[in-house]
Amino acid sequence: MNKKVKSLYFSATDTTKKVITKIAETLSENIDNKRTINNINFTLPEVRNKPISFTEDDVVIVGVPVYAGRVPNVLLKYLNNIKGNGAIAVAVVVYGNRNYDDALIELKDILQSRDFNVIAGGAFIGEHSFSKKLAQNRPDEKDMKIIKGFTDKIYVKLSTENNYDSVVVNGNKPYRQYYKPINKYGVPVDIRKVVPKTNSNCNECKLCVSVCPMGSITNEDVSIISGICIKCGACIKKCPNNAKYYDDEDYLNHKVELEEEFDYRREPEMFIGE
Repeated sequence: MNKKVKSLYFSATDTTKKVITKIAETLSENIDNKRTINNINFTLPEVRNKPISFTEDDVVIVGVPVYAGRVPNVLLKYLNNIKGNGAIAVAVVVYGNRNYDDALIELKDILQSRDFNVIAGGAFIGEHSFSKKLAQNRPDEKDMKIIKGFTDKIYVKLSTENNYDSVVVNGNKPYRQYYKPINKYGVPVDIRKVVPKTNSNCNECKLCVSVCPMGSITNEDVSIISGICIKCGACIKKCPNNAKYYDDEDYLNHKVELEEEFDYRREPEMFIGE
């Protein structure tokens, strides 16, 4: 099989990265018993400024996290400028155990509009960006076994078929509106402008500056947020001193609500074209 495996993903806290690299590595091993993969991590803003294109010889594993039940809107410009040029794609979304809503069908549609042949799709679970206990440590060992089985089926399809039908995935068209949190009184709240605070644990190591996918944390004073905060959790979860935190009442109420309402284990959903 003359195919080159490539991965393309956004992963602020590395959960989506774990899923995508597992699929890409497993598929590459099946194809040529090697791990020769071109990984394109577009989490940081400078990467999203570079044009990207593929060829019909490529199999591209594309992964994004789910934000409010959809593909993160801050990624739409980048995704809608990729050139597929007839490449095969596997669409993957990773969500924090609530629901992936219409994110997977939206990602599939975007890829198809960019001239990708989307032959498979999957919705996997990763630790929620708001929490360290909701879907804690996922994807875990069980998830990884499921991911391998999914990838093995993709390989069989690639190795036994010449023409590929577009995969059908779960989701609504038109897409549902972005999921909105509610406060303790059941009233919808808008937490988009909420930003993390910095406590006295901070030693100015600047790690938070380097991991912010929006480039919004000021290098001269890391307590200043100079741009958009997408609540990805990178600065909080990757800080070695636990110096970043949220204190907004609506945000914290929503976090607790998620942890209590969705504390059961959800399982991945996978789709492969006929």
